[in-house]
Amino acid sequence: MRRIALSVAVSTITLSLAGCGVLNATEDGASASPTMGDDITVGLLLPEKANTRYEKFDYPIIRDKVAELTRKQGKVKYANADASAARQAEQMQSMIDAKVDLILLDAVDSHAVAGQVKKAKDAGIPVIAYDRLAEGPIDAYVSFDNELVGEVQGRTLLEALGPGLDSSDKVVMVNGSPTDPNAKQFKEGALSELNGKVDIAESYDTVDWKPENAEANMARAIARLGKDNIAGVYAANDGMAGGVIKALKAAGVTDLPPITGQDAELDAVQRVVAGEQYMSVYKSYPDEAEAAAQMAVTKLQGKGIQFDALTRDRVDSPTAKDIPSRLVQVSALTKRTVKDTVVADGIYTVDDICTARYKAACAAIGLK
Repeated sequence: MRRIALSVAVSTITLSLAGCGVLNATEDGASASPTMGDDITVGLLLPEKANTRYEKFDYPIIRDKVAELTRKQGKVKYANADASAARQAEQMQSMIDAKVDLILLDAVDSHAVAGQVKKAKDAGIPVIAYDRLAEGPIDAYVSFDNELVGEVQGRTLLEALGPGLDSSDKVVMVNGSPTDPNAKQFKEGALSELNGKVDIAESYDTVDWKPENAEANMARAIARLGKDNIAGVYAANDGMAGGVIKALKAAGVTDLPPITGQDAELDAVQRVVAGEQYMSVYKSYPDEAEAAAQMAVTKLQGKGIQFDALTRDRVDSPTAKDIPSRLVQVSALTKRTVKDTVVADGIYTVDDICTARYKAACAAIGLK
């Protein structure tokens, strides 16, 4: 459930609080010692490796930010479940047994992990849901505005279909994993834009977000609809967009329909530049990861006013209401916006994107 989106950047909040002299204040504003010092251990549980963002961006950004905020005394204990809910349960139990001070949890299966969240809570370990809204007694949540992600995907797909758009135009939806609550929100956001404007001819939920499963689903859609009867494809993320493109090319499609994505992975950005993938959703991983690190440290150190400033949004899960949250904004990445998003934010350099294979395409859009 989306409530009020916070537009002030986390860094701005931190600066203004510091300027007011309340950075180390507790809930009553009195000058008091933090609950814990800088020698803290944050457990970080990430869900999978198919999406390169987790290992390349989220973990190192959180690790480095925790170190920065704790004068290099704080540590991050990291584990990745590689899309296995059972493995993540074992990893979380290991974190509980190791008595980490707080757990940042990006759940493989948001429902199945609820019991482990309660175990952590019973052991006195706060749990902040990261990127995906876990069930159970979580203390806070930080993610992107997931419904907005879907709305941006749907709206940009409609723009790609152009002024000749007709409600009979057939669109295939290749959605994310049915165990990921974010996938449901992405789909709902996209449908809020697409319903009534196009014909959702086929829709698939893709197990584990795996590109090969998306490729198989797209092959089914092509077999049912015909390769020339697909006006556009909603693919929920970039990895699956790659699978969709493989299926279309294998069916002999040379003039690809507009295809959406999400995460601004490097190969997807290159596909956008080359015109194979119409768009991706750029989500500022530094903003999300740094917010998570700040929430973890301020929570542990008892800096209540700063923690409240970081969590002014509220969301509901199936098991909890009014969860303090931070929802980070997103934007569409197309040929027109590559320079103003991933290049401007230092996620990739022009040289990263414009390798020999893509130099001509980069030159055509003025990316140099």
